[in-house]
Amino acid sequence: MQIAEHVHALRFPFGVSERFVYVYLIYGKRVYLIDAGFFGSETVITDYLTKTGRSPQDISLVIQTHSHPDHIGATPAVAKESGCRVAAHTEAVPWIEDVEKQFRERPTPNFNTFVKGPVKVDVLLKDGDAVDMGDDQRLRVIHNPGHSRGSISLFYEEDGALFSGDAIPAKGDVPIYEDVVTLVRSIRMLKEIEGIKVLCASWLDPQYGKRAYEAMDDALHYVQYIHEAVLKINSDNPRLQSEELCARVLKEIGLAESETRPVVVTSIEAHLQASGFENLLDVS
Repeated sequence: MQIAEHVHALRFPFGVSERFVYVYLIYGKRVYLIDAGFFGSETVITDYLTKTGRSPQDISLVIQTHSHPDHIGATPAVAKESGCRVAAHTEAVPWIEDVEKQFRERPTPNFNTFVKGPVKVDVLLKDGDAVDMGDDQRLRVIHNPGHSRGSISLFYEEDGALFSGDAIPAKGDVPIYEDVVTLVRSIRMLKEIEGIKVLCASWLDPQYGKRAYEAMDDALHYVQYIHEAVLKINSDNPRLQSEELCARVLKEIGLAESETRPVVVTSIEAHLQASGFENLLDVS
């Protein structure tokens, strides 16, 4: 669906849960694809391009907001069909170019279903870079680690669109991040961007105008809510193993204990590592 003058959004349900991931396309002389979704998404992307009068060969660049499987799984197929280049932050490259390494270091359910192989990263990005799209249009690169070390957001000033990947947790969803203090700082940094007309996150439907900034506030307060639950349960039960602590926290915040898995356990452990902060919203 078209969500701004040049921006289109495609929503891909996971199929195994109520979760989904968004992929975004920016239409100009060429097409810029923000993430590619999981393996199999390439067919929907191709069909959508054709339906809207474009073709896969119009894609100039796939920009990965980070290296996780639901964002890179279709990238090899898209790059092969279109001949486009692939861009990512330097810290995301190892897991994109070596998916077996990613699975060893960050095992997730259905990994081998979501990702079928690696892809070469042609363009290395860093904080402050500008991706030149021609016609005086640019995408500003913002390094915002926390969810992962190589996470970036992209700001497209032409339409006031902020593509935030998974940098902004969805209120009420399963917490998935590596460093909660850094995550809070990253969200605050994104909140300082002026002129956001539409927030294009991966885990949220597009958020417009004032609601874009409110979604970031919601995320910060949700992270603090989880933090308080972790600290309380850990204080009451200091000998709990990480998995049991995670299960109890999930139950406490109204989520299913069955969501306890390594990437979620890592998130809960991140709160323990930040136990010196009673209120993460006070972190400078």
